[in-house]
Amino acid sequence: MTRQLMMVVMLAGAGLAGQAQQPPPPAPPAPAPSTQTTSLGSDPNGNPLRKAKTGHVSNYDEAKLPPYTLPDVLKMVDGTPVRDADAWRTKRRPEILKAYQTQIYGRLPAALPKIEWQAGGSDPAFREGTALRRQVVGTAGAGARAVKINLAIYTPAKATGRVPVILLANFGGGNTPAPPAGRGPAGASLGEPPVAPDILARGWGYATLQYQDIQPDRANAFTEGVIGLTLPEGQTAPAPDEWGTIAAWAWGISRAIDYLAADPSIDPRRIALQGHSRLGKTVLWASATDDRIAAVFSSCSGEMGAALARRDWGESVDDMAQNFPWQFAGNFQQYAGKWDALPVDAHMLIALSAPRPVFITGGTADQWADPVGEFLAGVAAGPVYTLLGRKGLGVTALPPLDTPITAGDIGWHYHTGGHLATPADWSAFLTFLDKYFK
Repeated sequence: MTRQLMMVVMLAGAGLAGQAQQPPPPAPPAPAPSTQTTSLGSDPNGNPLRKAKTGHVSNYDEAKLPPYTLPDVLKMVDGTPVRDADAWRTKRRPEILKAYQTQIYGRLPAALPKIEWQAGGSDPAFREGTALRRQVVGTAGAGARAVKINLAIYTPAKATGRVPVILLANFGGGNTPAPPAGRGPAGASLGEPPVAPDILARGWGYATLQYQDIQPDRANAFTEGVIGLTLPEGQTAPAPDEWGTIAAWAWGISRAIDYLAADPSIDPRRIALQGHSRLGKTVLWASATDDRIAAVFSSCSGEMGAALARRDWGESVDDMAQNFPWQFAGNFQQYAGKWDALPVDAHMLIALSAPRPVFITGGTADQWADPVGEFLAGVAAGPVYTLLGRKGLGVTALPPLDTPITAGDIGWHYHTGGHLATPADWSAFLTFLDKYFK
C-alpha cells in the first residue's frame, strides 16, 4: 500500500481526524460555467488527461497526491463528538443531509408535482415463462409539458406471495439527446440486468426505469422535465440551493418506489436500488433521502458519488462543476478549486444510508472514477455502521482484484475492466443482498 493510501486508511480507522467545516452561506446565482475542458490526451496508461478552467490537471500518480484530511463523520460541526446512535440519527445525520441538500445536490422545491400511475400491458410468460412482465406509466403535468415515467416490473411467474425487488435506474428515456461525451453510459444497462435469470431463480423480482423520463440530462433544460413543472412563471432555473438533475432523478426514483411499495406482489420492506456512473451517484443520494430503499448498489459512481472528492485522482470537483453544472445545486459552483471548503465528502454520503447496506464497485480501466478513492470512502464510512451496531467493509487494505468483499454491511468489488457494471459485479451484489433478501 502506498504512503498516502496508508495515511487515509489510518485516519478512517481512527474515526477520521479532523473537523467538518460550517457550510458556507448560499452563493448568489452564478453564470453558467463553460462545459468545455482542455483535453490533454491520455497518460501512458491510457487514462484521460484534462485541464479544468481552474488550471487543475488530472492526476494518476499516488506520489503526487497532496495531503488531505476528511471531515469527521462522527463529529458535529461545532466539534461535539457523536457517541451514540441517537446523536447520529437526531443530530449529526440531519446536519450532513442538510449540507448535501443546500450545497451539493440541492433541496427539493416546496411545490412538487403529483405523479399518477396507470397500469399498461403485461406478458405473463416473459423469459420463456419464468417471469410476469408488467408495464406501468406515471404521469405528472399535462399537455406538451407532461412528464411520463415508464416503469417495467418483472416478477417470478410462480410467485405466490410478495417478493423482493431490485429497481434499476437505467440510462435512456425521454426525448432528449444522449449524455455528453466523457461520462456517458458506456457499458451501462438500458434494460434488464445481466443476471436477470439468477434474480428470478432466487424468487426475487426486478424493475427498470429510464432516467431521462424524469429529467433531461443536459444544459439549459431546467424548463423541461419535473424541474420545469416546479419553476415559477418567468423563472428558467432553480434557486442556487435547489435541486439539480441528480436530485430530480432521485426524487423520480422515490416516486417509482411509491408505486412498488403499494403493489401487492412486492415486499415493500425489500426494495433494493442499482445505478451506474452518474446514476451511481443518484442512487446513493436516493438512498440517503428515502429510507424505504433497503439496499443500494452504486456502480462506478466516481467523483461526487462514492469517490473521495479531496483525493486528487482522475475526475475532480472542478471537472464536475464545470462540465456538468446542471446535475448539482447552483451553490456547488463555489467549490471548484476549493475542495477543502466542501462541508462533506463521499464517506459521509455513503454513511447517510447506514445502517442499510451499500455495495460499491469500480474498474481497473476506469481510473477517471478513482476506484481506490471509492474503496477508501467505504472504509471511512465504517465507523457509522459500527456505531449503529452493524459492520462496515471489515477491511482497510485494498483487496486483490476481482475479489468481492460481502461479509459486512458495506460491500466492495474491484473488477478488472472499465466503466461498467459487469456480470461479476452483479453476481457479487446478489451474494451481498442475499443476506438481507433471503
